[in-house]
Amino acid sequence: MDDHHDFGDFLQARRALITPQSAGLRGGGRRRVPGLRREELAQLAGISVEYYQRLEQGRAKHPSDEVLDALAEALRLDRVEREHLHRLARPGRPDRPGRKDRPTGGPESDRTATARPELVRLLEHVRVPAMVLSDRLDVLALNPVAKRLFVHGASAAPGSWNLAVFLFLAPEAREFYVEWDRLAADTVGQLRATAGRHPEDRRLARLIDRLRAESDTFQQLWSRADVEVRTHGTKSFRHPAVGTLTFTYETLDLSGPERQRLVTLTPVPNDPTEAALHLLTTWAADPTVPAARQPQDA
Repeated sequence: MDDHHDFGDFLQARRALITPQSAGLRGGGRRRVPGLRREELAQLAGISVEYYQRLEQGRAKHPSDEVLDALAEALRLDRVEREHLHRLARPGRPDRPGRKDRPTGGPESDRTATARPELVRLLEHVRVPAMVLSDRLDVLALNPVAKRLFVHGASAAPGSWNLAVFLFLAPEAREFYVEWDRLAADTVGQLRATAGRHPEDRRLARLIDRLRAESDTFQQLWSRADVEVRTHGTKSFRHPAVGTLTFTYETLDLSGPERQRLVTLTPVPNDPTEAALHLLTTWAADPTVPAARQPQDA
């Protein structure tokens, strides 16, 4: 991934979202492109037009924190977007002083990761659907009830089923995910945020290249340069046997260099999901019921 190219693309995409009126500037007559002109953003950030142009074109390296903060303020970036801007401008710089995680380039980036045995045992004791994901959205482990929920990937080997690939390239995903459009935008934003944190990750770069080549929707969303970090919220699924289920989810980033996260799905209170989850849990406890296929007369 070309870090400076990504940095310029991000600036240009955010610039297109700010209108002159919202920034307190006059409209300036007819415009060929939406949003602020380069000279207007440079004025708001207090830098020269020539320097801003070099930044956006990737010809000016290592802008100061003061310049980045001024640009973030002018572009009205939120915390996630501001951090992403700094990462793109300083590829390879650790997020926190003293961080000693292994580099993300090299052989370890290409190796299929696995969840630690301790995490797998933990999942088995969680009563609600739970899983361990990589930050590339590879599914590394599912607990038994999660296998009953995610029937499309229940039989996949650890690390071989990727939620982003399923979401954008599997036709059945649009039926399975109730809020497919929202989830698609969030997923692209999360992958872009991960790419900003780990620009040398070759496995991630190949994943993004594949999705851009094979999914027009992914390519359109990627071109918006949105970044997203979702740690909690709600998700709804259409299960082939028990109907629609709605959960609140929590995503917990796990410490260590493996870049893994624990995701739990808790049924919404006083919702039919609770009864449906009880049925899935019953099936999960019965080894005679195949994980990827539920009884049709249940």
